[in-house]
Amino acid sequence: MPATSDVPTITHVVYAHGFRSSPQSFKAQFLARWLKQHRPDVQWLCAQLPASPQAASELLLNAVHTWPKNRMAVMGSSLGGFYATWLGAVMQCKTVLLNPAVHPARDLVGYIGTQTAWHNPDESVVFEPYHIEELKNLYVGQANHDVSALPDPAQLLNVVATGDEVLSWQEMVGRYPRATLHLIEGSDHGISDFEQHFPAVKAYLGL
Repeated sequence: MPATSDVPTITHVVYAHGFRSSPQSFKAQFLARWLKQHRPDVQWLCAQLPASPQAASELLLNAVHTWPKNRMAVMGSSLGGFYATWLGAVMQCKTVLLNPAVHPARDLVGYIGTQTAWHNPDESVVFEPYHIEELKNLYVGQANHDVSALPDPAQLLNVVATGDEVLSWQEMVGRYPRATLHLIEGSDHGISDFEQHFPAVKAYLGL
């Protein structure tokens, strides 16, 4: 049911998937199914993002720049959470992060080259050295990692799993000190039990 309070109802949602991932991500698929069944009025967007962070950010911004800021939400998982942080700051809208990448320019150096796409082994993702600089250019609050440049904490939900085997949950929590935190004890990087935690996301967005 749409929100009935004086808080604007969310009518547009964009989801940014992670590195080597796709719109076939089970979280993206779950959200798409749930919205279709329970909130068919909501415009949903989950595009295949290119390997280039600059191209990915341009694709996302071009897709949503005309959306109503007070009625849209940005969601992102892993590297998509890094993109969502940037896009949420640009659009000044509700933002939901799912095990967000905090320092992808540092962590993805080891993945430069050709990588297998997660959901289709027949496809490849080519991550180039210059993509590292593109990531640095998208870091919100670059000067001394200034958290004041982050999206309004009232607009930010950070969903973090302590069992993340890829990223440091302490870094994820520390990066967003004023955000609303939904801390999951255990789970994993992909939040494979996401359906159990979706009510927190649903309540936060007023869906």
